[in-house]
Amino acid sequence: MEMLSLSNQFLIAMPGMVDPLFAKSLVYLCEHGEHGAMGLIVNKPSGIALAQLFEQIDLPLTDRELATLPVYFGGPVHPDRGFVLHQPAGNWQSSLMVTDTLALTTSKDVLAALGEGTGPGELIVSLGYAGWEPGQLEQEIAQNAWLTVPASTDIIFNLPSEERFEAGMALLGIDPTWLSGDVGHA
Repeated sequence: MEMLSLSNQFLIAMPGMVDPLFAKSLVYLCEHGEHGAMGLIVNKPSGIALAQLFEQIDLPLTDRELATLPVYFGGPVHPDRGFVLHQPAGNWQSSLMVTDTLALTTSKDVLAALGEGTGPGELIVSLGYAGWEPGQLEQEIAQNAWLTVPASTDIIFNLPSEERFEAGMALLGIDPTWLSGDVGHA
């Protein structure tokens, strides 16, 4: 039996999500398969601007617009590592191709290119990622912890972070105020 992949989907935290790290989170799933799943929370800025991150890793960044971009809290796994979700995908040292045009890169060369003004056109940078062991995400979905919907790069790259969760819900035609964290049985 072939497993249904949720790569290139949003996970939308249900109101009953008790883990404060994931409450009201919109997660972009980069990979999902027999070995588990990994994604980035795309709606929770870390409080660090890209200029600060570049300073910490000793890279120049001259583009003032890029310098003010927020660095996101991507999840609790490896919060000391940087992850760049970007399009176009390009040709970087360590990238996971999520779609034909969208990639997740963990190598420093993409950041160096940004500093030089030659990086990808659309991106978000995060520290850490969200990860699930094999079967764990499926179990959480079955327990009503997450809703899933095909992702929209427009939401990721073009909306302010505080609007992304509701925009993800809107893809399903759902107003978040309609949802309850309680599960009922008839």
